[in-house]
Amino acid sequence: MAEPTEQTPTEQPAGEQPAAPTSKKGAKKAEAKAKKEALKAARAAELAAAAAKVTLEDDPAQDNYGNKKTVSGLFSKDAEDIEIRNLNDGHIGKTVVVRAWIQNSRVQSAKMGFVELRKGGNWNIQGVVMASDEAPVVSRRMVKWITGINLESFIAVEATVKQPLEPVKSCRVSGLELHITKCYVLAPAPAMLGMTMAAASQPIVNFSDEKAATEEPDKAPEVATESNAPSASMLTHLDNIAMHKRAPIQQAIMDIRIQVKRLFRSYLEERGFKEFEPPALIGAASEGGGNVFRLGYFGEEAFLAQSPQFYKQFEIAGGRERVFSISPVFRAENSNTPRHMTEFTGLDLEMEIKDSYQEVLLILEGVLLSIFRGLQEKCAEEIETVRSVYYSEPLLLPEPGKEVRLTFAEAQKLLREEGPAEFANVSDDEDMSTAQEKALGEVVRKKFKTDFYVIDKFPETARPFYAKIDDESKKEGVKVTNAYDFFIRGQEVLSGGQRIHDPVELEERIKAKGVDPKSDGIKEYLAVFQQVGVPPHGGGGFGLDRVVAWFLALPSVHLAAYYPRTPKRLAP
Repeated sequence: MAEPTEQTPTEQPAGEQPAAPTSKKGAKKAEAKAKKEALKAARAAELAAAAAKVTLEDDPAQDNYGNKKTVSGLFSKDAEDIEIRNLNDGHIGKTVVVRAWIQNSRVQSAKMGFVELRKGGNWNIQGVVMASDEAPVVSRRMVKWITGINLESFIAVEATVKQPLEPVKSCRVSGLELHITKCYVLAPAPAMLGMTMAAASQPIVNFSDEKAATEEPDKAPEVATESNAPSASMLTHLDNIAMHKRAPIQQAIMDIRIQVKRLFRSYLEERGFKEFEPPALIGAASEGGGNVFRLGYFGEEAFLAQSPQFYKQFEIAGGRERVFSISPVFRAENSNTPRHMTEFTGLDLEMEIKDSYQEVLLILEGVLLSIFRGLQEKCAEEIETVRSVYYSEPLLLPEPGKEVRLTFAEAQKLLREEGPAEFANVSDDEDMSTAQEKALGEVVRKKFKTDFYVIDKFPETARPFYAKIDDESKKEGVKVTNAYDFFIRGQEVLSGGQRIHDPVELEERIKAKGVDPKSDGIKEYLAVFQQVGVPPHGGGGFGLDRVVAWFLALPSVHLAAYYPRTPKRLAP
């Protein structure tokens, strides 16, 4: 089983996790709900059209609302420009200016209406607009106009901060509300949205990249869920990328993703690692494989890098001692599953070994545990936001000093003895299947009370040519490597191990794996070890997208990517 960012091109990634099927009954419910939503949308469009006909002429409040390209000079000089998330009790009674998207609106009467303003993910607050003849004047026409603004329009309001009679349960800022006296639309949204915020905030159950045969070319079907709003497919989400990204859950996932990179970088820098930037364009297929993207390059052929593996080792050969990288990785694999993408972000490290490859294992174990514990501490609110849509049990982590590390043989023995009957005869010299990994994850969780564990000493047959074979195993006849995989929730998230640094041994292993040491890319790699003395070293790598997805137990890795790339998807 190869590293997520070091995978040999001939190896196949882990198996598919199918999306939940939709029954005929469910499809009928979805159709009925879709019709109901369409009627609601049509009614909303009628109201918006009626509101648009409201003229400002002779309106005493005409200067206090309308469509504007800029609001420079329109607001009171003493009004504080503030974000919703920064409002607090200290602002009660003060005049503020807030810029936000209008998420919901409702008319209470001809003189009063409510709007819900959202900004910064899931920070929202209730706005109240009430007709008044006293300065600043708010007319009935102004109330009607504001409550008729198309949802998801970007607006700027001037308002007095007040305390509501009762907490507004539908808003995150529940103890305050904005009494609006001025309102300008800076960027109007269309009357009919391709996907509503309600739908964008529902769990996705259909991750297929295929459009239904009866589906309109530019619109994906919506699937009914237990919520009042229909659940849109991943296709609909990607075709409406702005609404997809505006949903609080997606904002939370991206904030968690950012924190993973920050924790990864800080942990390693504190331990003497230095960042470097591997190239994405290379002149030969890395690791001698064929699952690469080819492109023209000034009359020659170039490739998109499958892994930074060789370049990490070049850095060690160049005397950098400890290095890491955060870089894009490309895989030309026709894998259309919720587990795979053709482009992802790889987090990799490589380091010199003083005495044992276990030094590398401990660094990798430390960085992942630091990430997971750091997320639980720093992203508690974001995690809860995600779990409110995609529920999962909290990730169980081992107590310090009680980390679970099994050899491959020990893991297979555990699976034979305590796993499902179908795995009673698993072998110690064959790689694990996805089903075996998941079954072992259940056994480990039950036995050791952890979702995080390490499997070491993988068989030689399951590792690439640069993996160092354990010297003791050569004597015993069953060759295993100084290589390991890390798992969370029964799914592999990281692979690594000691590399072969001796050029003679390396060339022998290249040949033993059926690769020509004189082939393009391989001969240049081998030459580095022949040119200078390279110290013993090892490393590992993992896909950022998968770590985020498996940590949160998301149904698809696509949800953890900014712009997922699949064999059938190159947009947006």
